[in-house]
Amino acid sequence: MNTNAGSTSKGSLDRMRNWTWLILLCSASTFAQLTPPPFFKAADSLHKPRRNFVAISEASLATAALVGLDRLWYADFPRSSFQFINDNDEWLQMDKAGHIFTAYYVGEVGANTLRWAGVSKSDQLLYGGTLGFAFLTAVEVMDGFSAEWGASLGDVAANGLGTGLYIGQELLWNEQRIRLKFSFSRSEYAALRPNKLGENYLQEVLKDYNGQTYWLSANVHSFLKEESRFPRWLNVAFGYGGEGMLAGTIEDQRRLFPGSSDPYRQFYLSLDIDLTKIETRSKFLRSLFKTINFIKVPAPALEITTNGDFKFHSFHF
Repeated sequence: MNTNAGSTSKGSLDRMRNWTWLILLCSASTFAQLTPPPFFKAADSLHKPRRNFVAISEASLATAALVGLDRLWYADFPRSSFQFINDNDEWLQMDKAGHIFTAYYVGEVGANTLRWAGVSKSDQLLYGGTLGFAFLTAVEVMDGFSAEWGASLGDVAANGLGTGLYIGQELLWNEQRIRLKFSFSRSEYAALRPNKLGENYLQEVLKDYNGQTYWLSANVHSFLKEESRFPRWLNVAFGYGGEGMLAGTIEDQRRLFPGSSDPYRQFYLSLDIDLTKIETRSKFLRSLFKTINFIKVPAPALEITTNGDFKFHSFHF
């Protein structure tokens, strides 16, 4: 453990604050050039000031995030020569689902910001759609130089799968007909191991795999003829989750928590809503719906588990 962690963290925070001010000053000098067209409207053709603004902002934010991780997180753990680990059998692969989900949405944000700048479709996907893969894989490389962890090829593959899901649909359909979504409900297991699964609600959302469910939410209307009367906003969702996880592997759980039941997988079939397909004249609601559309809407669901249970939930989140 680094005994100078406190002073290192404070110095890192000061440096990050200075970088933040520099980024803001550079952004302010170009902000006035970002319009016309209206700021919240995508440019019809390449808008160089916007493109430069996006490139500088994304590069600066990514650099600040990686430097922050290096100084505020990895500095507290011993370094090592680069190493790989095989963690593919841990946490019922729920951590891999998280990598897929994150890479998908960071890629979508990257592509959408370049679309706003009027960049060509191919460049949106090449430089924006791959943003999640590039950033998460850079973090994986940092893991590889930490004696505490190691680089996971499974994580890299999951990053690629999330990126591929976004880019593939854009190439095939020019839209996202199947979206990744997320839901969470608190589990009883976090209280049994709060240091690993979270000590409060926010930590549990990020760390307690028992409460997480990842969904593939398919918009039915987009696969039908345009004149179909099937509701444009109604989706069918397929979910994946896990329960009973107190440690990464079954072997570790049996050793650390003797007498506990083995974890099991959960598979769901449910309905969902594509909030962006709901017609409204309100710009605020359209923005809100687009922002929170990664959240699975609570709805009735069928659940099948690998320990043989079959359940119907009148309301599942």
